[in-house]
Amino acid sequence: MASRITSVRRATARDAKRLTRLVRTSRAYEGPYAPMVAGYRVGPDYIETHRVFVAVAPEDDRVLGFYSLVLDPPELDLMFVADSAQGLGIGRLLVAHMLGQAREAGITGVRVVSHPPSEGFYLSVGGERTGTEPASPPAVMWDRPELVIPVG
Repeated sequence: MASRITSVRRATARDAKRLTRLVRTSRAYEGPYAPMVAGYRVGPDYIETHRVFVAVAPEDDRVLGFYSLVLDPPELDLMFVADSAQGLGIGRLLVAHMLGQAREAGITGVRVVSHPPSEGFYLSVGGERTGTEPASPPAVMWDRPELVIPVG
């Protein structure tokens, strides 16, 4: 199970290049989705001004995934799991951690605008479909599912 071998810690500016690489090389954004992340950068400034957390392998501090939680209004801004860590429970670990952070902040629900292929994952962790976020060309050429994950 991921939680036995993986820890979640606050991201630091030194993680910026690794997080940017994880976003840009994600297989989830191949093909028609590639333009959305082609020039995306998770910079040190973003990390320092947002609640960014990384799941790391304790033996080598290898980044297995990360998320960014915005508190006002509550939204999961980013969440990525490394291709090599898919299916290991990292996504569920990150969502559980994110919900803990939200709970501590007194939040009752976190909005998620999902990458279309990821909607099933968010539904499986308790997300409830609330609508559709319309396309915003040129970066996002498709409508995206909008969900809320209740904070228990």
